[in-house]
Amino acid sequence: MGPRPEEVLITAIAGMLEGLGHIAVGASSPIPGAAALLARERSAGTTRVSILGSERNNFFTDGGKELFDCAGQGRIDAFFLSGAQIDGAANVNLVSIGDPDRPKARFPGSFGSGYLYFVVPRVILFRLEHTPRTLVERVDFISAPGFSEDGVYRPGGPHKLITDRCLFDVDRDRRRFRLESVHPGHTLDEIVEQTGFDFDIPPGGVPETPVPDDDTLEVIRTRVAGQIAEIYPDFAARVFATPTH
Repeated sequence: MGPRPEEVLITAIAGMLEGLGHIAVGASSPIPGAAALLARERSAGTTRVSILGSERNNFFTDGGKELFDCAGQGRIDAFFLSGAQIDGAANVNLVSIGDPDRPKARFPGSFGSGYLYFVVPRVILFRLEHTPRTLVERVDFISAPGFSEDGVYRPGGPHKLITDRCLFDVDRDRRRFRLESVHPGHTLDEIVEQTGFDFDIPPGGVPETPVPDDDTLEVIRTRVAGQIAEIYPDFAARVFATPTH
């Protein structure tokens, strides 16, 4: 069986995490969690992974507070953020749609995302619904800013944006996204049509996101699948056919 779309994403994200010391993953993040575990499998034990909600892969004993403390001390190298909206300047909206005083929709809130965005060096933005309503020209509410004014101390910030259709790199100098690759089964025209913000396109053409080789698939479908099933049994059963019991 060839690679599933989730396995392409897991492999692509794992490639962004190679060589890092400590990767932290928040709640409701099975694909980033699996990618972090794959990166650890490749690291020969040098990469540490902390996944909120896990008993086996969670070094925090005081929940989110300890995560924030570690991040502020510079002890977390990568984290993942998503949002109801993400715009072309890498701003994230986790609060509301429409006028904040009379919102059309409300969401759970920031939960420290703005803080983590400032202090974690490699923040990977992740969004499975790649449509003009989620990837917008300008977010309705900035709960976590992509960039800061000159002179603001900020060791953290956006590193990549990966969706179910493609992968964007971040041009920090120009403060905008650049299309890096298009996932198998998708096209450049589709990405342009389904993205609400402007982005740069490499002049030499856009490559296809690499698919995992057989050895990588074996690791994902055995060791990684078994570990992620502890936290996300339904996801593991659906994607990897791993039993939930």
